[in-house]
Amino acid sequence: MANSFDVIIIGGGPAGYVCAIRSAQLGMSTAVVERDKLGGVCVNIGCIPTKALLHSAYVANLLAHDAKELGIETGPVKTDYGVAMKRSRKVADQNSKGAEFLMKKNKITVIKGTGVLQAGRKVKVGNDVYEAKKAVVIATGSRVKGIPQIGLEINRTSVISSDEALFLEKAPATMAIVGAGAVGSEFADIFNAFGTKVTLIEALPRILPLEDAESSDAITKSFRKRGITVLAGAIVKKATVTADKVTLEVESGGKAETIEAEKVLMAAGRAVNTENMGFKEAGVDVTDRGFVKVNRETLETTAKGVYCIGDVAGPPMLAHKGSREGVHVAELIAGHHPPPIRYDNVPSVTYCHPEVASIGLTEDQCKEQKLEYQVGRFPFSANGRARASNETEGFVKVIRGKRYGEILGAHIVASHASEMIHELDVARENEFTVEEVDLAIHAHPTLSEAIAEACLDSMGRVIHI
Repeated sequence: MANSFDVIIIGGGPAGYVCAIRSAQLGMSTAVVERDKLGGVCVNIGCIPTKALLHSAYVANLLAHDAKELGIETGPVKTDYGVAMKRSRKVADQNSKGAEFLMKKNKITVIKGTGVLQAGRKVKVGNDVYEAKKAVVIATGSRVKGIPQIGLEINRTSVISSDEALFLEKAPATMAIVGAGAVGSEFADIFNAFGTKVTLIEALPRILPLEDAESSDAITKSFRKRGITVLAGAIVKKATVTADKVTLEVESGGKAETIEAEKVLMAAGRAVNTENMGFKEAGVDVTDRGFVKVNRETLETTAKGVYCIGDVAGPPMLAHKGSREGVHVAELIAGHHPPPIRYDNVPSVTYCHPEVASIGLTEDQCKEQKLEYQVGRFPFSANGRARASNETEGFVKVIRGKRYGEILGAHIVASHASEMIHELDVARENEFTVEEVDLAIHAHPTLSEAIAEACLDSMGRVIHI
């Protein structure tokens, strides 16, 4: 039947389209329902275009601050956010077209429109109803949310989300960013490099609150050195919004202050896309927090034969976590027995400069769990490759179980932390001890030598400090 498939996936983001590809590889007829561009938020208005802008910001800072020391005379550096934005759009479009190519390559049917669940593994798109013989997979993702209760509702002009920020023709003179997690910190880095006076506001006691405290402190110092105003433990009490500016009343450390900005960028959390999806009629329950209720081992919902992956299935709300869930669910539907997903071993990365990457527990979490541990640290100021590259900010921190030497957690602040964290990710996934990581000979000179040195330091045997 034309409207019948083995698997129907609602949502074509990094969770959905990866699930579709793996399903097709396993011989199942597969359809993806997508109302917008393939690739989802990550490819089109998230991860990919943001990283393109961050690279532009990195180059701008390099030329403005380091070029002369590196023997390169450039003259005054002029930046143009509009040009950088247009390049980021090209990069995003290339990736979205790449996802389209992969659908065709794997003979996956793409159905344009909004999918609504119906009972009995059926999905309605417009006036058409499609049936899944094996399973329906929900992968509808998430979106940015405002704080309407204090007057900060996204209006797309003076109060914007990351979506609008990615399409600005020029950098504003002033910007307040509400929320200093990964998204807020990345945009603070970007707009600061393009000449915007940035104020970064975080309600929790420190920016990047999910990261290890030492990582957060390092980024705070780096940001302030570059002229970014960082307000942590700051509550926005009231917002007065007009067409061309926003006035925020902020309480920080018991003191009240007023911040005026041309634009406010909302980066304080995301809302999952579960509205008007037919969940109740199809027997799919949601949690008190709004996520779809799933069996964490199988990712099956409360409706038999309906699965859920990605942001809408619960935290961590990360593209790579969603992609792994997509592969996992496809293999389960095909009758395979994939190993369980280790949610305690999903790497976290913030792509500001220097980057922040982590795996496993923070030191505070180790204390809360009353674990016996030892910490090893190694600063990049003592690393030969970092010195040669003139990128000595940051460190590697490894938290070692005191009795058995297991890697409880690892934290990296460095120019290429996102690329370095995976050595420790692989080590934890395969239950390598710190001692076993040390057995691997690390090439010299490389930034990764700092990982080996931090491991040695956790054993009291560090060499180069």
